[in-house]
Amino acid sequence: MKLWPAGALICGAAVIAGTLAAPAAPPMTLQPQSAAQASGPAPAAPAPKPQPRKSAPKTEPASPPLAAVRAAAREPDLAFGAFQRGYYLTAFEIATRRVDEKSDIKAMTLLGELYANGLGVPRDDNKAAEWYRVAAERGDREAMFALAMFRLSGRGGPTDRQQATRLLAAAAKLGQVAAAYDLGLLYMDGQLFPQDYARAAELFRSAAQLGNPEAQYALGALYKEGKGVSKDPVEAARLLGAAALADNPDAELEYGIALFNGSGVGKDEATAAVYLRKAALRGNPVAQNRLANLLAVGRGVPADPVQAIKWHLIAKAGGDGDPALDDFMFKQTPEIRAAGEKAAQPWIDAIKPARS
Repeated sequence: MKLWPAGALICGAAVIAGTLAAPAAPPMTLQPQSAAQASGPAPAAPAPKPQPRKSAPKTEPASPPLAAVRAAAREPDLAFGAFQRGYYLTAFEIATRRVDEKSDIKAMTLLGELYANGLGVPRDDNKAAEWYRVAAERGDREAMFALAMFRLSGRGGPTDRQQATRLLAAAAKLGQVAAAYDLGLLYMDGQLFPQDYARAAELFRSAAQLGNPEAQYALGALYKEGKGVSKDPVEAARLLGAAALADNPDAELEYGIALFNGSGVGKDEATAAVYLRKAALRGNPVAQNRLANLLAVGRGVPADPVQAIKWHLIAKAGGDGDPALDDFMFKQTPEIRAAGEKAAQPWIDAIKPARS
């Protein structure tokens, strides 16, 4: 018995979706995270929370406005601390004071975040975009990323994918992980500029090395397919394993399949079943189907026809049917079939509204 790979790569991001072609056989694909991601750019998610700035070495020369920024960096970040604790009005007051007194760019970004999400102040996309712009022009990578998300979604101004791309590139160059990942997806997508898997892999690698699970999954899939990098099952398994440990459901599925088949990693059917179950519980129909197959024949887990039928019916409701499992189900006793159907019904009831 061999588990087939899931097929097409679906890379989810806040606002961009990219895909790789599926293997010729069998024609199965991972389900996208949402219909919007499957069809193209989705509405932007709220901008990431700005991170406290680390102190710069005291030996570096300082000149305005960097001098004020470095001085502020050596002080406790009371504004961001208040933001983290949910004291948004306090965060707004402290950030405003720091902007007025010290032209603190991190405080500017924080003001953008507060206006963008209506935290402590009325939501105002125009004010948010303006604060992000001011901070981005002064070199803040989080502001660059947040403004790029605004430009992709048309918040606080017209949609401008060209400017968004420039902002993502600048933020990625400064080590902003999500920017590197999203820019990699743009290179895979090939709509703004020629498709370039090698450049996408380079960007994914920079984000993956900083621990981003989505980038680890995306880069692992490129190594698995030999897109933009030399095909390398061992490196693919390593990256997929890292992303799976970080609870990325698509990586849990792919790493589980790699473990079951011994592709790039030592064959381990029991651990494969663990990862497939985790992805199945997160709602991945392909993982649910593969788990059902294992439960039907007792590979990696004890054989359990009731659970096999349950997961088969859930996967089928989610769009991943399996004629062999249909045949398996109808060969069981009426009691076993009824038990499997009863166990699956709550999942199916939850899936139907989401798919309608």
